[in-house]
Amino acid sequence: MKIAITRLKGKDSQDARYCARFGHTCYSVSPLRAVIYEERIASFIDAVEKNAYDCLFFASALPAAIIAPRLSRWPRVIAIGPQTARTLNGSGVACEVLPGFYSRDLVPYLGQWIRGKRIGIPRADVPNKALIDAISREGGIACECKCYGLVATEEELDLHHAESVLFTSAESFRHAIWKRRPDLLVMAIGEITAARMGDGGIVPAVVGDGSLEGTLAALNRHLAGEG
Repeated sequence: MKIAITRLKGKDSQDARYCARFGHTCYSVSPLRAVIYEERIASFIDAVEKNAYDCLFFASALPAAIIAPRLSRWPRVIAIGPQTARTLNGSGVACEVLPGFYSRDLVPYLGQWIRGKRIGIPRADVPNKALIDAISREGGIACECKCYGLVATEEELDLHHAESVLFTSAESFRHAIWKRRPDLLVMAIGEITAARMGDGGIVPAVVGDGSLEGTLAALNRHLAGEG
């Protein structure tokens, strides 16, 4: 199956390799582009270098790609997913990887260690109140750095050659301009994206576990008639 996968405009990924492993091909479509806030990034890096944080939490590969190459020292580092971990490791930054694929998994993973700890969170300029509140409830100190913004490309997604479209975030769905087709299989990478799609009147045929690999596995089960 040929899958159109929503990705930030101009950002490469490992999508083709993963899709090939599951017997599919893919290409990227871009409802969003990133606008980098360089002054905020420089200030965050300076704080890391001055040992201002007890832990850094990278919830996506983009802030890891921006920040990791510029670090000469770092505290405990946590990543979501293998792609973010690979990006950090590629710059020599050792990290732990959450067992799940959602930011809500961070606080349970850190457990009691989080109490009194300052958690540096470089991320998109999109609210994640649930994460901040969860850190605070357990006695941690959330230190967000909204280091890039997400701007709609306002370009219609090229789905002419796709048999399926995979929305990889709630924001990518919210800003997407696209045309539905009866033969187009629509997928969500995880439950949060699926919920946002449902709010928009779209029920995805396949919902993953928050990762591309998990979504492709769910797709194959769907195609095999296994649910």
